[in-house]
Amino acid sequence: MGVIKKIQYNCRHATYLIEKRQHVRLTLRERIELAIHLSGCSVCRLFQKQSRMINKMIKGVFRAKEEEGRRLDEDFKRTMQRQIDERLNK
Repeated sequence: MGVIKKIQYNCRHATYLIEKRQHVRLTLRERIELAIHLSGCSVCRLFQKQSRMINKMIKGVFRAKEEEGRRLDEDFKRTMQRQIDERLNK
């Protein structure tokens, strides 16, 4: 089997490259291999689309959790406001 045929029919390697690309930059060879594979494999193109969507959603969840953690609870806010008012009224 020729090199191009091996690339075309190796979905396991393609899915590895799809996931790897979301975290680090692929080498030129890896980008070419993936492009060749994706040009003929609709299943891996669908996997790539779904993988991107999942990663985007996960990042959104973590961002939302970080933002929640940055908020001050209401009791703390009231305490701070009371302290500010007390010092301003001195």
